[in-house]
Amino acid sequence: MSETVYIETSILGYLTARSTRNLILAANMEVTKEWWESRRSGFTLYISQVVLDEVIRGDAEIAVKRLEMLNGLPLVELNQAVRNLSVQFLLRSNLPAKASDDAVHIAAATVHRLDYLLTWNCKHIANAQIQRKLAEVSLDFGYQLPVICTPYELLGY
Repeated sequence: MSETVYIETSILGYLTARSTRNLILAANMEVTKEWWESRRSGFTLYISQVVLDEVIRGDAEIAVKRLEMLNGLPLVELNQAVRNLSVQFLLRSNLPAKASDDAVHIAAATVHRLDYLLTWNCKHIANAQIQRKLAEVSLDFGYQLPVICTPYELLGY
């Protein structure tokens, strides 16, 4: 059985972003495309309704592209356990209240025991200080936080 990955919305943003002169963003976009094209088939990918809700925002033409990329990916259920854990993440960690969707992404990947959460959101999700507290909260509720990482870390080299 292959390892599992929750695809957070920022990954789709990088896959469909317009070109930029910002070298760091351009490099991240290329790494994301490389992972998507060469490595994603080695994993079982999941998303949630929150991802679908987020990818339809913004430019309509690009939103259609993002939705097409997600076609056929299974949805993890945003059940009561996910809702409860996301609330605890907001109450007991250093995630700000405005990061409620981010808390749901993390809780969904955690409750459904996925191996990885793939993201470019380094402010609220792939943030070492926040992850440390999220891991403690997860353990208090009998869960193990998935490995939260960027595509660089799943390229396999």
